[in-house]
Amino acid sequence: MVVMARLSRPERPDLVFEEEDLPYEEEIMRNQFSVKCWLRYIEFKQGAPKPRLNQLYERALKLLPCSYKLWYRYLKARRAQVKHRCVTDPAYEDVNNCHERAFVFMHKMPRLWLDYCQFLMDQGRVTHTRRTFDRALRALPITQHSRIWPLYLRFLRSHPLPETAVRGYRRFLKLSPESAEEYIEYLKSSDRLDEAAQRLATVVNDERFVSKAGKSNYQLWHELCDLISQNPDKVQSLNVDAIIRGGLTRFTDQLGKLWCSLADYYIRSGHFEKARDVYEEAIRTVMTVRDFTQVFDSYAQFEESMIAAKMETASELGREEEDDVDLELRLARFEQLISRRPLLLNSVLLRQNPHHVHEWHKRVALHQGRPREIINTYTEAVQTVDPFKATGKPHTLWVAFAKFYEDNGQLDDARVILEKATKVNFKQVDDLASVWCQCGELELRHENYDEALRLLRKATALPARRAEYFDGSEPVQNRVYKSLKVWSMLADLEESLGTFQSTKAVYDRILDLRIATPQIVINYAMFLEEHKYFEESFKAYERGISLFKWPNVSDIWSTYLTKFIARYGGRKLERARDLFEQALDGCPPKYAKTLYLLYAQLEEEWGLARHAMAVYERATRAVEPAQQYDMFNIYIKRAAEIYGVTHTRGIYQKAIEVLSDEHAREMCLRFADMECKLGEIDRARAIYSFCSQICDPRTTGAFWQTWKDFEVRHGNEDTIKEMLRIRRSVQATYNTQVNFMASQMLKVSGSATGTVSDLAPGQSGMDDMKLLEQRAEQLAAEAERDQPSRAQSKILFVRSDASREELAELAQQVNPEEIQLGQASGDRPPPGGVPAAVFGSLKED
Repeated sequence: MVVMARLSRPERPDLVFEEEDLPYEEEIMRNQFSVKCWLRYIEFKQGAPKPRLNQLYERALKLLPCSYKLWYRYLKARRAQVKHRCVTDPAYEDVNNCHERAFVFMHKMPRLWLDYCQFLMDQGRVTHTRRTFDRALRALPITQHSRIWPLYLRFLRSHPLPETAVRGYRRFLKLSPESAEEYIEYLKSSDRLDEAAQRLATVVNDERFVSKAGKSNYQLWHELCDLISQNPDKVQSLNVDAIIRGGLTRFTDQLGKLWCSLADYYIRSGHFEKARDVYEEAIRTVMTVRDFTQVFDSYAQFEESMIAAKMETASELGREEEDDVDLELRLARFEQLISRRPLLLNSVLLRQNPHHVHEWHKRVALHQGRPREIINTYTEAVQTVDPFKATGKPHTLWVAFAKFYEDNGQLDDARVILEKATKVNFKQVDDLASVWCQCGELELRHENYDEALRLLRKATALPARRAEYFDGSEPVQNRVYKSLKVWSMLADLEESLGTFQSTKAVYDRILDLRIATPQIVINYAMFLEEHKYFEESFKAYERGISLFKWPNVSDIWSTYLTKFIARYGGRKLERARDLFEQALDGCPPKYAKTLYLLYAQLEEEWGLARHAMAVYERATRAVEPAQQYDMFNIYIKRAAEIYGVTHTRGIYQKAIEVLSDEHAREMCLRFADMECKLGEIDRARAIYSFCSQICDPRTTGAFWQTWKDFEVRHGNEDTIKEMLRIRRSVQATYNTQVNFMASQMLKVSGSATGTVSDLAPGQSGMDDMKLLEQRAEQLAAEAERDQPSRAQSKILFVRSDASREELAELAQQVNPEEIQLGQASGDRPPPGGVPAAVFGSLKED
């Protein structure tokens, strides 16, 4: 049973409490200014009716009006009590009044202001809410405003009141200017593009501005350009042309987009001619192919759209004569634009590098058929290109310019151009030399031979001040007298048009300047030879030899020696020998073979055979290792032809000692074959036995087959057994080589690591060499077991237990070289058989 009591206080006759409240009331009476006591009492009364709870809060706040905890809980409870009611309910007004009473004491608490403003926003009271936000901003210190503005801005954006929102944002930007992007986005969304453009321009010009979205200054500038160019009718307060042109000087790597934005602005404004002027200015000023492509594609698209719009208008209103003329004009303008593209692109490349010679030539080719433009282009090219900065050969511009005048029959103008070219300070002497040569060729083409000679003599004349050919500090005009190109052409002209003495003087001058090449020396000597000055030609060879070293002197020596032998033959043999010895002194092995063969040929034809053999013997030592085998073959052949086959035995022995194993093997086979033909079977067998030491049975099966065939034809049972023994010993020698054996074991086992433990798993404690020996024995056994039997020869490889029957069959092989001797009729063996005496004690009983 609940006992209700009324507090016997004359000032509160309406105060009613229950029996359970007595302890709390007593505590409050003792500590009525204690917040904790009131909070415990309130916590206890959470389940009481709302009026009773509110009454308790009011009692507490009357005594403690400055308690933030009490006010916060009280206001929160009052808002929760009306949460599910209609916003027109009078209870909302009571709650609002409660908040107002709270701000008498709690006006410095931003949390209470935020809750009250959110509560008013939920009620939909726009004006009251806005004024409350303003009161909050006036009441709170500036350091607390950052807590109010996010909710305030959300409130401003939530209602279609752009003027109010704009004013609010302007106030907010004074506190937080770095949030200008948010304001700009709101202005774009509310279609206030003029002010958005102004704000964006301000942001772009502010170097201290840092974008919250992480945008660069160029991105903001690009947004501004898009905004003002795509909305020319709404952006009135900014000078669009000046802004975009300012960006052209500021962002030089994005010129294409900015030019297109400026043209787009004029197109959307309806100023089509102005837009066309912008496009033309753009394609004449951009510096990169990428920017040119962007501008040109946009320009072509603009012209196409103009043509399409005109055709559509004409089709709707009916075609008239004036419309046809306008349409034809636009079509012609579009066609001209497309035809100008290669030339405009070439202009872009020349703006990038005005010293690019090849691009100037391409520009001339684009003006094909228009002489005036070609002349203007050449003139501009030779005036623009700096020879020291040029990419390519700058003299080709002068030469092509003169050739153009020549092709059009204006020889005097062509001569003037080339004469001016000879005075240009080129970077390379070769450029000026080419110009002088072109001057001479111009006169030759028009049969002015004397003038051509005069020009080239002038070019090669000694200057007043001599300079080294590679001295870059001197002008090329002082160094061209050492240009071999000019001297070579002058020498050719003197041979064709001049006298013998003048031509000889030119060649002598070339040799004196020490600019000759081996070909020049050979040409000089050939020229003297044609005029029957043989000793003079040999002197020319000698002078050329003194100028060069190996290997450049190789051609001169070869030609000199050939000509000398052809001239004198054996009449001046000692002199020829001296020449050969001089040539071979210091000759590299790479070039020695030709000279030695020529020397040996001289000795064979005009000298002594022993001298020739000595030359061949020297050649085998002097040539490169790769040429020694061929040299020995030539030596052996010539020795056999001169002295006979028997004289080649020493050569064969020397070759076998010197050559590599592969070539030595070939020599041994040829040597053995020669001995067989001479009937020296024992010698041949000894050669085979010697050669077997360098023949691995696994890789040189052809050698062993050849030896086996030899023994079948010329041997007997003992020689065959000896051959098999040698083969087994050689194979064992190669098998016991550690490196080869290890590689074979790795190959068989398929192990990737190659360790000895892989060969015998689980026996890591065994000796490594013992494992290798075991594996080698296993491989040898497998090799013996896997050897295929040969049906033709019946010879068992690597077997020491051949039976007598098998040896008898080998002995019964027919020798095609056997000489049939006359025998007594009683001793004639049976047909197809072998005499029993051949077998001796091997004959079975």
